[in-house]
Amino acid sequence: MTSSTADDGDALDFDRDPGAAAGELVQLSPLVRRLIAGNGGPMTFTGTCSYVVGRGRVAIIDPGPDDPGHVGRLLASIAGETVTDIVVTHTHRDHSPAARALKAATGARIVGCGPHRPARELVLGEINPLDASADKDHAPDLVMTEGDAVSGPGWTLQALETPGHTANHLAFALPEEDTLFSGDHVMAWSTSIVAPPDGSMAAYMASVEKLRGREDRRYWPGHGGPVREPQRFLRGLVQHRRLREAAILGRLQAGDETIPAMVPPIYQELPAALRGAASLSVLAQLEDLVARGVVLCDDEAPALTSRYRLA
Repeated sequence: MTSSTADDGDALDFDRDPGAAAGELVQLSPLVRRLIAGNGGPMTFTGTCSYVVGRGRVAIIDPGPDDPGHVGRLLASIAGETVTDIVVTHTHRDHSPAARALKAATGARIVGCGPHRPARELVLGEINPLDASADKDHAPDLVMTEGDAVSGPGWTLQALETPGHTANHLAFALPEEDTLFSGDHVMAWSTSIVAPPDGSMAAYMASVEKLRGREDRRYWPGHGGPVREPQRFLRGLVQHRRLREAAILGRLQAGDETIPAMVPPIYQELPAALRGAASLSVLAQLEDLVARGVVLCDDEAPALTSRYRLA
């Protein structure tokens, strides 16, 4: 367990206990089972969490990457049961592609988020560095929006629109257990990557505030173990983003004008392999600061190559 101290007394505690191994079906609660895909890495922690909800007639949430081995293990884990719904939180390649193979094997419908879309249009001359991570072939049978639900014997999954990590991100409440499948919006092991143009910091923080108005007692995220104290963790996330924003404003005050200049002093212990993701996170913060009139950008719209200064 590691933590980042927050000024209001709520530490952002990260739970990096690896827990169960990939490929091992685990009963988490009376209604929820989890199977972790074998795609662990710097951005996916131990791998994508695929959840089986219910008994007999079940839903599978986030079937994972295009990995026949993982799909085979999912099917073996529910032998003798019927999959009615394949539920997808968002269209990153570690979450949604296996939905198509699972549908072909079971006949279940694909429901949840809509097709992949960016949070904003590309700036002139900008190349989307996230293209490789987007599942642009995702074509659900039923696009769910706020309040829509699917259900089975003893279980209900109700959609909550939580854009930010991606524009089409959904979370799903399981009211029978007062829990929430939070996808990549809120995870116990790390903060979520918010990376333009697919992600939006303003939308992300609005979604965090939306969840602060709920009373779910536990979150089951897209990677890692559960968020056990959601309200405390959400307060920590808000403070974390405030501190990151303050750090960016501090670098601008010190004379840094570009994102490449800001990233090393802000993320001093970050491995070089993650510097690109950090640059996109700083861009997301700067987009929000420019929109609020706190920071000025020399270009028509903020970009990784732009120059910035305090307003």
